[in-house]
Amino acid sequence: MTIQPLIDHFETYLPVNESDKVFLESRVIQRSVKRRQFILQEGFPCKHYTFIISGCFKMFGVDTKGAEHNIQFAIENDWIADIGSFHSGKPSKLFIEAIEPAVILQIEQQDLYFLYNNIPKLNQIFKVIVENKYVELQNRVLQNISSTALERYLAFQEQYPTLALRLPNTQIASYLGITPEFLSKIRKDIATESVNLKLS
Repeated sequence: MTIQPLIDHFETYLPVNESDKVFLESRVIQRSVKRRQFILQEGFPCKHYTFIISGCFKMFGVDTKGAEHNIQFAIENDWIADIGSFHSGKPSKLFIEAIEPAVILQIEQQDLYFLYNNIPKLNQIFKVIVENKYVELQNRVLQNISSTALERYLAFQEQYPTLALRLPNTQIASYLGITPEFLSKIRKDIATESVNLKLS
């Protein structure tokens, strides 16, 4: 198991010493995940905070008609979890699925609390991580209320600059709340405008 990507991630916030690394290695689990494999399903509690070493995941809900609605994407050096279910132990209403083959590190609730007690700076780091996710969610809600589909797509490109090339239109469209056909039209319009600007 290699936890160096996780150490590097934490050190973007605060330094991690050798004793911290020993504690982390004893409480973190590495997994390989196949494409389309779930690490969380509706009706089950979210048991892990998941850090992504490689690959891409989506978190989504399913409405009464069976349609999927993507809430979040997560790629390398990012976290994904149903935080409410993780802390409460209640069944989740969400799914987390691998869009690509992935390698992940997972921390169970009791192990995370152990790490908080033994590495106090980790509590500070996770506080910032959760606050950043909350800001992302706030911005997304505001975009859904007041932004056009084009503006939401441009914001998506800014937040996930590499994902437009890694995800099919259906996944991005689900995240933006539009049809894949309308997303194709937006992309075509952007490309046409870019060509016109170059020619002018």
